[in-house]
Amino acid sequence: MTKPRVVIVGAGFAGYHAAKTLSRIARDRAEIVVLNSTDYFLYLPLLPEVAAGVVEPRRIAVPLTGTLKGVRVVIGEADHVDLQNRWVGFTQPEGDRNRLAYDRLVLAVGSVNKLLPIPGVTEYAHGFRGLPEALFLHDHVVRQIELAEQAEDPAEQRARSTFVVVGAGYTGTEVAAHGQLFTDHLHAQRPRLAVRPRWMLLDIAARVLPEMDKRMSKTAHRVLERRGVDVRVGTSVAEATCDGVKLTDGEYVPTCTLAWCVGVRPDPFVNELGLRTERGRLVTDEFLTVPGYPEVYACGDAAAVPDSTRPGQICAMTAQHAQRQGKRAAYNIVASYGQGRRRPYKHHDLGWVVDLGGKDAAANPLQIPLSGLLAKAVTRGYHLLAMPGNRTRVGADWVLDATTPRPAVQLGLVPANSVPLESTSPEVPVRAR
Repeated sequence: MTKPRVVIVGAGFAGYHAAKTLSRIARDRAEIVVLNSTDYFLYLPLLPEVAAGVVEPRRIAVPLTGTLKGVRVVIGEADHVDLQNRWVGFTQPEGDRNRLAYDRLVLAVGSVNKLLPIPGVTEYAHGFRGLPEALFLHDHVVRQIELAEQAEDPAEQRARSTFVVVGAGYTGTEVAAHGQLFTDHLHAQRPRLAVRPRWMLLDIAARVLPEMDKRMSKTAHRVLERRGVDVRVGTSVAEATCDGVKLTDGEYVPTCTLAWCVGVRPDPFVNELGLRTERGRLVTDEFLTVPGYPEVYACGDAAAVPDSTRPGQICAMTAQHAQRQGKRAAYNIVASYGQGRRRPYKHHDLGWVVDLGGKDAAANPLQIPLSGLLAKAVTRGYHLLAMPGNRTRVGADWVLDATTPRPAVQLGLVPANSVPLESTSPEVPVRAR
C-alpha cells in the first residue's frame, strides 16, 4: 500500500519543526517531503552575530539532511500550487522544472524584507534576512573602515565610518548594538583612522523595540546610547542616494552604508495561490487548515492564524509562533489520518530576549524583566535550547570571542549585486480577498 505523502513547502521555523515533529510521530507511516530553496534551516536570531564576526556563518545553518530523520529533502523554489489536482510545481537550482504530488500540504514559505516607497532604497540599501546579507555586511563594514583609514579627506573618512540602520525592531537594534562594538574593535587596530566609527539607528516609532515590553526598550536604548550609537526615534529615511541618506527631519547624512531592517512581509508567493489573504497572509482556521481545502495547512509568517489569546486578531510574525504552529500542524495532520484528534493552535507569549553584544542583553522570560549579565545568560541559554543543531559549535564560538581577539578580514565572497532587496515593488496596503 502506498504511503500518504505530506509535502512541506519551506524549512524555516514553521516548516522545519513541522517536518521534525511529523517524522517522530508518523513513524514511517507517511512519506514526508520538505521542499526548500536551501539545504539548511537558518537560525535567524544569530544573524547579527554573524555580521559582527562573533559566530561563524555555518554555525547557524543547520543541515536538513541528517537532522530531519526519515524526511526527504528536495532543493527547489516553489512557484505554483495546483489545489485541485494536488501538486506543487517548483524550479530546481539549475533551472529544471518539476512537481510534487501531495496528500497533505503544509505551506510555510515564511517572509521577505518589508519595503516602503522611499526613493533610492531598493538601489542603495541592503536587507538582512539571510546568510548572504550577513556575510556581505561583515565584509562591507570591514572594507569601509579600511578605506576610511586610507582616505586623506576627513569628509570621506566620516562618510565611510558612518553606518545607518533603518528599523529599531529586534533585528535592527541587534545589528546596531553589535556593529558599534565591532567597528570600535576595528578602529582600535587602526591608529591612522582619526574618527571613531558612528552607527545610527532610525525608526519612525516612538522608541526602540516598539513591539516589546517598555522596560526592554529602555534597557536597549540605554545600552545603545552608552556605546555611542546615535538613536533617532520618530525619524526615518526620506531618500537614499549613492553617497548618503536624507532623513525625514531634513538632515542629510553622508554614508556608504544603509542597512534595511524595517521588518518583514509575507512571501509574495502567497498572493499567487488565489486564496483568501489578510494583510498578505494566507487565512487559516484555528486548526491551521485553509478554508475550503482541509488537506492544506499553513503556518508561520505567511499564515494569518487566529490568536486565541487576543480574540479577533491574528498571531504576530514571530519565531515563537512559527515554531509552535509547525508542531501543531504536524499533530493535526496525523489526527486527520485517525491518530489522535486535532486541536486548535494556542500559545501564550513566553517573553523575549535581545542580545546587545558584549556583556549586555535585555530579556523578559515569563514577563520578568532582566538586564546585564543575567539577561545575557538567559539570552544565550534560550538560543542554545532553541537551535535544533550546532549548539556545541555556537557555544565554542562564544567562548572564543570572549577569550581571544576577533579576526576581522573581508573575504569578498558575496558582492553587493548578489544581495539586493527581494523586490523593487514597495509595500502597499493589502486588502483581504
